[in-house]
This record gives sequence, C-alpha cells and structure tokens, in this order.
Amino acid sequence: MLAAYHRVPAIYPYRFAVQEGGLISYGVDQNDLFRRAASYVDRILKGEKPADLPVQAPTKFESAINLKTAKALDLRVPSSLLAITAYPCFPRARPCFPPDRCLRNG
Repeated sequence: MLAAYHRVPAIYPYRFAVQEGGLISYGVDQNDLFRRAASYVDRILKGEKPADLPVQAPTKFESAINLKTAKALDLRVPSSLLAITAYPCFPRARPCFPPDRCLRNG
C-alpha cells in the first residue's frame, strides 16, 4: 500500500484493505450487495426481463479502522468515531510498517 509506505493516512473503499494494514475503510457492504444480486438472478431465472428490473442503489455501508495502523501513524482515534464503526479493530490485522512489509514485490 503506497499510502502506508509514505506514512500517509488513507481511506479505502473496502474492508479488506484495512485487514491488510490500511487505516480506515468506508464503503458498501459487499455481502448485502451479493445477497441483492442473487435475488435479481433468481427473478431473471424465473422469467423476468432484466430490462424490467429496477436499478437499486446500495443501502448498507460499513466502516473499519485498523487501530494498530493508527498507533503506528501516531494518530488518536476519537471515541465518537469508534462508537459508530462497525469493525473497530482487527486483532489479526497488522500495520503496514516497516515499509519493506508493504512492498510485496519490492
């Protein structure tokens, strides 16, 4: 992760980035999207035309904070942010420091 290599706090769209050492993620709940997609597939297989199905916007979002990365960046995470975060800590997550751990190919 380039941001971690340069010690720049960054926000990512997917939770897996936080599990890999990113600081914060905020984005669509992927599991909810897949469940909703499955219902569309079901409707299509039952004979509905795809063009007749309504377009749906995401309705569920999730956030995650890697507290180990925050500590490595000397950032204090406000308790108000922790209170609204769905995944405030990843015990197995590692901060992406030192930089040689970030660069898998270099």
